[in-house]
Amino acid sequence: MTDARQDPEYIVEYADGPLVGQTDRRFLVDGKVDERIGVIAAVEGLESTFWYVAGEEREVEGQRQVTYHFDQPDSDPVAPDKDDESIFGFGA
Repeated sequence: MTDARQDPEYIVEYADGPLVGQTDRRFLVDGKVDERIGVIAAVEGLESTFWYVAGEEREVEGQRQVTYHFDQPDSDPVAPDKDDESIFGFGA
């Protein structure tokens, strides 16, 4: 069994927001997890930047796992702006 404190990586679990249920792996920086992370992802064909904030940290099967929560005010909107849709011919 590995000691989670010695592993240079940790598992990110997205608890909510557009990436809910997904996981990722990140490297520790000076032995610490990132307090805030930015993720670029495409949702409904629109590439956006989503910000997440660290929450609960625990050890699961010998690996460090951190739950991250969606920071909606600092993130790009998930749904496309209706005005932008009409410019590109996607509107009604």
